[in-house]
Amino acid sequence: MVKDKAIFRLVNAKRQILIVDDEQVNRELLGFITERDYDVLYASNGKEALEIMRREAKTLSLVLLDLKMPEMDGFEVLKVMKEDPDLSELPVLVLTSEESAEVECLHMGASDFIVKPFEQAEVVIARMERTIELYEDRKLILETEREDMTGLFTRNYFYSYAEKYDRFHEDQKMDAVAMNIDNFHLINELHGRLAGDDVLRHMGSYIEDLRDRTGCMACRVDADQFLVYMPSGKMDYGKLAEDVNQHFESFPDIKVKIRCGVYVDVDKTIEIERRFDRAIQAQNTVVDEYHSGVSYYDAEIHGEKLRQAQLLSEFDDALEQEQFVLYFQPKYNIEKEKPYLTSAEALVRWKHPVLGMISPGEFIPLFEQNGLIQKLDFYIWKKAIEYMASWKEKYGKEIALSVNISRMDLYNHNLIDYIENELDKNGVSGSKLYLEILESAYMDNSDQLIDVVGHMRTEGFKVEMDDFGTGYSSLAMLAQIPVDVIKLDMTFVKNLKSDERRETMISLIMDIAKHLNISVVAEGVEDKETLDFLKSVGCNTIQGFYFSRPLPEEEFVKKFTEE
Repeated sequence: MVKDKAIFRLVNAKRQILIVDDEQVNRELLGFITERDYDVLYASNGKEALEIMRREAKTLSLVLLDLKMPEMDGFEVLKVMKEDPDLSELPVLVLTSEESAEVECLHMGASDFIVKPFEQAEVVIARMERTIELYEDRKLILETEREDMTGLFTRNYFYSYAEKYDRFHEDQKMDAVAMNIDNFHLINELHGRLAGDDVLRHMGSYIEDLRDRTGCMACRVDADQFLVYMPSGKMDYGKLAEDVNQHFESFPDIKVKIRCGVYVDVDKTIEIERRFDRAIQAQNTVVDEYHSGVSYYDAEIHGEKLRQAQLLSEFDDALEQEQFVLYFQPKYNIEKEKPYLTSAEALVRWKHPVLGMISPGEFIPLFEQNGLIQKLDFYIWKKAIEYMASWKEKYGKEIALSVNISRMDLYNHNLIDYIENELDKNGVSGSKLYLEILESAYMDNSDQLIDVVGHMRTEGFKVEMDDFGTGYSSLAMLAQIPVDVIKLDMTFVKNLKSDERRETMISLIMDIAKHLNISVVAEGVEDKETLDFLKSVGCNTIQGFYFSRPLPEEEFVKKFTEE
């Protein structure tokens, strides 16, 4: 609120006022007091005053109204003004000498009084300034309180109002509700912005009706996001989503669907914005248009989101501090009578200083979704090559390693150059580094993948197709994709002894691989019976817990140096 009168007057040098009094001497006296500071209009009765007010409604700042007048008195004028939306907010100072009329006038909408005979000029001006100041402050608040499109609260006012509501209703349980118009941008694109605006106004009218029924408060944020603060127990939210969608059935050519997220019985100790962040988080999980459009905030899911956010924020520091460590799962050649260690798959673990050892099953998909996997892959390749060089120098043994290549890596033009530079820098042969590519990656863009893989092999790298057997086109792809090794997925190998059809399939794959001169690695081997079967059908190499779990570097070194 404006407190400095000098600042207050700078907004407009002269405001317009209307003096309404049937006695000319009173009009002239008030005019003499006010004309220096205000543009003054005059009316001698109520009818004339109303005509002027309707004509000048947008520019008038104050009405000084006498009560006792011919034709239409001040009480009738107040009654008409109260019922007229264009005049009801206009401030009125009543001119009266009857104290008994003050209460009635206040109930009818008057703002204040000027006592007849008129007080000192300074007192009159001060009352007028104060009344106009309050009126303009209130008008400003109303303009910033509501947004034009829907008539709902603006975001900042909504949050402030909700916080005040909580202070005066500490025991009232509240729900934070987020509602979003699904694919709203398509409505604008297909039907035009005017149709989109109509949808928003329609949504606003529904929420205003909801407010009248439940006592909730609401705002619109962004283009198509609505927030509702609802007393708990007032609404069946499944019914709410259904009602909103039915509300839009009057739009025959526009399909409108609402997604709704609810945080029930909010924690009032957290900031109001965070409560609605949780409701929006729940809302964003609504993806199935054939089922309920409502999802509820889950604290466990929220905890997972916070953990994911922590891992993402700490990724760069973890790389710099080498918290990512390599483990090695040995691969054993089983073609001879006694299996022997030939190579290993390099696997990454996150040794977090606070959270402990984090499984790659948790952070690898997270980094893939957020575009960080390439930085991690480059780090893994670099460390793997450095280990290979170190083993060669210390133990005189060249141990081949397999490293994973993500589908994002395959579109990186610097992929091969980076790996070759690291190999050259460390004096390691490219033939000892096997590049594992998931079978599913080949199905994304097989033509481009064939070109990239062919180039890798031309440069001397060995290429493995990882997780073979999990896709739908495994056998067909072998005929056209150049690979050196296929790795049978562990789900293919698991429980092999109880599935004759699976044994037949593996035998067929072995025959095809032999015909194409492709080696086969079976992963996930856990027992001797499976080992014996794989050996009988011509499998070259196995890895799995039957021989060894993934090992840290020092244990892996001990294993291969003892053989």
